[in-house]
Amino acid sequence: MKKKNLKVVTIGGGSSYTPELVEGFIKRHSELPIKELWLVDIEEGREKLEIVGSLAERMVDASGIDCQVFLTTNREEALINADFVTTQIRVGQLDARVLDERIPLSYGMIGQETNGAGGIFKALRTIPVILDIVEDMKKLCPDAWLINFTNPAGMVTEAVMRYGQWEKVIGLCNIPVNAIEEESKMLNESPRNLFFQFAGINHLHWHKIQDNQGVELTDKLLDIMYGGKESKSIVANIKENNLILEQVKNLGMIPCPYHRYYYLTDRMLEEELKDFEENGTRAEKVKKIEEELFNIYKDTNLHVKPQQLAERGGARYSDAACEIINSIYNDKRSIMTVSTKNNGTITDLPYDCVVEVTCFITGKGPVPFNFGNFEPQERGLLQLMKSMELLTEDAAVSGDYGTLLQAFTLNPLITSGFKAKKMMDELLEVHKSYLPNFFDEKEL
Repeated sequence: MKKKNLKVVTIGGGSSYTPELVEGFIKRHSELPIKELWLVDIEEGREKLEIVGSLAERMVDASGIDCQVFLTTNREEALINADFVTTQIRVGQLDARVLDERIPLSYGMIGQETNGAGGIFKALRTIPVILDIVEDMKKLCPDAWLINFTNPAGMVTEAVMRYGQWEKVIGLCNIPVNAIEEESKMLNESPRNLFFQFAGINHLHWHKIQDNQGVELTDKLLDIMYGGKESKSIVANIKENNLILEQVKNLGMIPCPYHRYYYLTDRMLEEELKDFEENGTRAEKVKKIEEELFNIYKDTNLHVKPQQLAERGGARYSDAACEIINSIYNDKRSIMTVSTKNNGTITDLPYDCVVEVTCFITGKGPVPFNFGNFEPQERGLLQLMKSMELLTEDAAVSGDYGTLLQAFTLNPLITSGFKAKKMMDELLEVHKSYLPNFFDEKEL
């Protein structure tokens, strides 16, 4: 018999995304009976937690549902007997992201939150913290599902499985969710009349599209997306930048928006450097957006998710997380694209690694649609990037300098050699306080 009163814990509850999460739970309450919603944050995030938490309480009260919101900085207290745990943390907060973007750009390389050197260092800071959370879950809520949408989502999810030895984890990214919505509009179709099959790894996947009769629509959409003057990015933090039609047509699949960093590195770097000089980093812009959002959240008359949240980037993340929880609880078998264990779904990658693929979300977790193998034009980059991910995860846990340098050397957005080493050393130094595995206690 299903449990009737659910307890959900959101770690990183002071995030600006939390109102969307609350909205998602409210609209599903008739089939997802959440009795307790715990919002957890660290002491440094207390002010944001209280602002967001007050809005969450107003949203729940206005909806009339039977649910209580709890705010705490005591993670262990929150996790006791939880049924689902969601993670949306940013170790080092936005100031760390500014450094992740600013320092690589100062070396003339891509400065981006989840790609290149910045993505590696976000993983290094995040993985040890997530593994600590998993250790708490083992003691306090051993039957709970962990739904992670902390970036880089694929590496974090893989570290939980590989090093945390925790199988009940799903990684979530909003890119496939946005693609389905936006590309369906391009085809003038309802998403319900189309089947999207995604395969790859987080922020490096490709997908194909068919209608319900099995008619292939991928080439048609490629022409719509890349055959015109300019394509429109479906991601707020990626510039609109048209890929080369001949190349993407040869792929035979729709590339993820983040592929622009690998397929158009020269142009993306040129535009990032220009934007950096004129306007600062994307992280600095996000800080301003967040300041505005939290001022809006303070309005005691506000009791719904404000429209301005869509400008933050990451739209539909939280709503998708709610649907995953709903689908597990009710064994709905919703079709969603998530990060989960490969188990032979993509034959080009290790059996036990984590991939991002289209799945049924069942009461026992994700069941992937079989994909098979990629052609060489996708396979080469995919295998290189998976190797880079595995090295990064190993370095995050071991604190081994040489392993981290190997990850830097493999990453195609980092110019390998002594320049890369110097940049890596600078990033290690500025993030020292968040990288205990790399430094002795007396060095911190």
